[in-house]
Amino acid sequence: MNSYNSMTRIKDIINASIETKQALLADEHLVQTISDVVQCIVSCFNNGGKVLFCGNGGSAADAQHLAAEFSGRFYSDRNPLPSEALHCNTSYLTAVANDYGYDYVYSRMIKGTGKPGDVLVALSTSGNSLNILNAMTQAEECGMITIALTGAGGGKMKDLCGYLLNVPSTDTPRIQECHIMIGHIICQLVEEQLFSERK
Repeated sequence: MNSYNSMTRIKDIINASIETKQALLADEHLVQTISDVVQCIVSCFNNGGKVLFCGNGGSAADAQHLAAEFSGRFYSDRNPLPSEALHCNTSYLTAVANDYGYDYVYSRMIKGTGKPGDVLVALSTSGNSLNILNAMTQAEECGMITIALTGAGGGKMKDLCGYLLNVPSTDTPRIQECHIMIGHIICQLVEEQLFSERK
């Protein structure tokens, strides 16, 4: 691939990412749902609850990233918020995968730690990952609130969640880029509401 073609492809990919974000921006229902999720998470933290994240592959990386924005900090120098990505304990993950199967690695953790009023944020670009679906089902049984970040169709997750954030794309990298943007928006606005008002 020569330099000209490489530059053209780079610009095409950037434009595809921009177009996906523009489609998200134009979707008033989706923007409103993001706002509703912010209020849901603010209420969860205000009531002493925690926010758990789960995903596979790149979505696991995004889950860990976003959990750290709450438990560490986003912009403000403030108290930590109780949040965790469920795949980070590798001894637990490999033991449960070995003993029960990978489809249950998240649901079993939720069964042990999930409380009514807690929030589960589940990430899957397809919306059909079985271990994520099992996690959402278990979260509902525990009385948790479920938030799904997925792609255009929503997959099977759309029927299991309290809040659906389905990025208007079927292209996995573009979906994931929007997931982290949506996650950052949520983290920023939650932090502002919880801590800016207390100054």
